Amino acid sequence: MVNLEEFHEYFTQSILSDAESRTLLKPQAFFETVCEDLVSTGDMTRNYTYAEYIKKGVEAFGYDFDEERGLLTILNHHYFQDDEIQTLTMTQLESKFTRMKAFLKKAFEGFYSQMEETSDAYSMAYNLKKYHDNKLVLKIRFMLLTDGRVTRTLKEIPSEIFLSLPTEFRVIDIEYLYKIYTASGNIAEFEVKVDLPCLKINQDSSLYQSYLAVVEGNTLVNIYEEFGQKLFEQNVRTFLQFRGAVNRGLRNTIEGKPEMFFAYNNGITATATAIEFAENGNISLIKNFQIVNGGQTTSAIYAASKVSKIDVSKVSVQMKLSVVNELANQDDFVSKVAEYANTQNKINNSDFFSNSPFHKDMKDYSVRIFAPAKEGSQRRTHWYYERVRGEYLNSQAYLSAFDKRKFLLENPKDQLIDKTLLSKAENSWNQKPDLVSKGAQDSFRRFAENISEILENDSLAITESFFKDAVSRIIMFRTVERLITKSSWYDGGYRAQTVTYTIAYLSYFFSQMNLNLNFNAIWEQQTLPNNLIKMLDKVAEMVYHKITSPPAGFANISQWTKNSKCWESVKDLKIEFKEIDNSLFIETTEIKYIQKEEKKKKTLDSGIEMQIQVVNTSLPIWKKLNLYYQEDKSALKLSSMQADILNKMANAKIPMPSEKQSAILYHLIKNAENEGLVLDS
Repeated sequence: MVNLEEFHEYFTQSILSDAESRTLLKPQAFFETVCEDLVSTGDMTRNYTYAEYIKKGVEAFGYDFDEERGLLTILNHHYFQDDEIQTLTMTQLESKFTRMKAFLKKAFEGFYSQMEETSDAYSMAYNLKKYHDNKLVLKIRFMLLTDGRVTRTLKEIPSEIFLSLPTEFRVIDIEYLYKIYTASGNIAEFEVKVDLPCLKINQDSSLYQSYLAVVEGNTLVNIYEEFGQKLFEQNVRTFLQFRGAVNRGLRNTIEGKPEMFFAYNNGITATATAIEFAENGNISLIKNFQIVNGGQTTSAIYAASKVSKIDVSKVSVQMKLSVVNELANQDDFVSKVAEYANTQNKINNSDFFSNSPFHKDMKDYSVRIFAPAKEGSQRRTHWYYERVRGEYLNSQAYLSAFDKRKFLLENPKDQLIDKTLLSKAENSWNQKPDLVSKGAQDSFRRFAENISEILENDSLAITESFFKDAVSRIIMFRTVERLITKSSWYDGGYRAQTVTYTIAYLSYFFSQMNLNLNFNAIWEQQTLPNNLIKMLDKVAEMVYHKITSPPAGFANISQWTKNSKCWESVKDLKIEFKEIDNSLFIETTEIKYIQKEEKKKKTLDSGIEMQIQVVNTSLPIWKKLNLYYQEDKSALKLSSMQADILNKMANAKIPMPSEKQSAILYHLIKNAENEGLVLDS
């Protein structure tokens, strides 16, 4: 594992690379990178917004609003941009917080009216005023982001009452970011202090221990008040509020018959990495508490208490708590529990997207396929697909200096495929710019749903060609980002919205003309053709002026771009091009031929992979698997052919299984594993 200094060096270079590849100012690249890390740990929601405002005595760099908890976070940074880790002093810290407080006070007073309407700061100040006027803000948090180390003299920053609201202060420094990186599953460690009577469930398992406990309503409210989304980072669902029948029932029970809540509700299923007990035998501390099932129950009780002002002191919730012994097993354990136990509301397949074969395919292609050498370069490189945040850095952790240089040359930082960026690029080309404008969470959810639908209909859809086309769309997305920043017509603000609407419009324009853009040509050149760049530049200029001039009733540009009506208005643009280069396109018949050949190739590759895994599986595992099916422990009833092949394999009567036999055996293994059977020798 890399140490703090090595992490700081990587982090600094990552910011510089991101800023250069996307033509961002380094402070903005720093801001976005840190915010994404904080979203991954549940410290912030995906609704965070970048918006810089700096005047004498007043300063803010963005905000985040957790609607459910009524928590408004004002964001700022102190970005040193130094090769060495610097110290953030008390003087610097106090100055930043004072400026942030001054900004929020002016925002609540309505000073957005003094700003330029097309600026990001106008939208930020407008929204803050709206939240305040509608009495949605229940708590304020000032958060300072820094690449330095906070001074050792700072032990804690006391909370206070500011603008008649409870207010807390938070510093996210390089040490905190390093803890996020080193934490298992990107969940920074935290501890929940409780006093819960419990009953240990005796079981013979080296994987986990289980306990039954009862949690009082006020206790649950206090836990959620303090930790928020940190509690749900490994949950497959998000709170659906009181829209569904289940949630309305929860509220009705809380309000009308709180003493019956325990009897009516299924309770909470949770995990932890460790627990501690008090002298009376009660659970006193839970480490890394994760609510796997019961997120709606938790949120419903919290909302009833904080929003509806309902007394929840008589509400009790049963909790099944599993302490996972091995951190390496936690992700898989949680995934299985969530998949099998969660029945309160329908869960879409996209909710389990983290386990989708899409990731394996994309990872395999990213490792195996070399990108064509760019003009003037003699070295071929990979586009590195990062399935889990931090994976790119982990890949370098134990390399020698020579091997690390080689890795970085073959996997340059500007060719890192981040899932968030991938979803934005794909959704933009799929003509969903209003969805992309809503933020990374909505964009990624729609992307996951789309991929899940595609794989349901065609398990071979993620081919080598798909990978190359996806990379080409990322190249397009980044090119448009740079193009807009450098354009003379760009006045600043709403670049992200302009990017997605520009790409969506071009996709729409081509589809209306029945033209298929040749993404393979972009892949081969690793850049966009000049004729395509000229088209995008023209579209971007008109799109920018269109979306920053909303109709009456939509004064807030940021909110306007999230509306489907905005997309409809952009589609109405009549953009004419002097000429369209036919070399940019490819015939539909050729696309279908390529897809057909790619699927043939993938089928062959999959068959070989199955055979390799089957041959490498040990005899004790085959015996265990055979016994599992013979004792009818599986929901799958084997055909006589399946049973015969498995029985022969378990008795070493098939020295080298055929491709067909391997496919049957492989699927029997996967079925058993999905049902929870642990196959180890």
